[in-house]
Amino acid sequence: MVTPPAGSREGARGDGGGALAVEVRPDTGTVVLLLAGELDHDTAEPLRDALQAALNAPTAAGGAPHLLVDLSRLRFCDSTGLNILLRARLVARAAGGTMELAGPTQQVARMFHLTGADGVFRVHPDLDTGLSAGRTAGQDT
Repeated sequence: MVTPPAGSREGARGDGGGALAVEVRPDTGTVVLLLAGELDHDTAEPLRDALQAALNAPTAAGGAPHLLVDLSRLRFCDSTGLNILLRARLVARAAGGTMELAGPTQQVARMFHLTGADGVFRVHPDLDTGLSAGRTAGQDT
């Protein structure tokens, strides 16, 4: 089990726009990252930090990292956010792990569809489904 410090991190925009909150919740065999707000160039640092911590944290029995990113409260994601998620997925896979997404909002799902990223990630309709799928499939994606 990956055990980075649980908690929240926030990134604020200097222009008075939206902010991004990232909450990290270690679950049995999976690290869940809950994103809320807007993910763009100005707010991306907390997600970058949380993903790096989750991917570099020791796992139970030396296992590979398994991450599930909940997008249900993410109002906006630009190319910066998409690139951070894609890179983290590559790092997880290189270590023998997985990174999956859950509950994208309509706007975020549309961006993933338009860029083709929805064909790269395993995307679950909601967090509970993603957690259940990881447990029953042996975390094999």
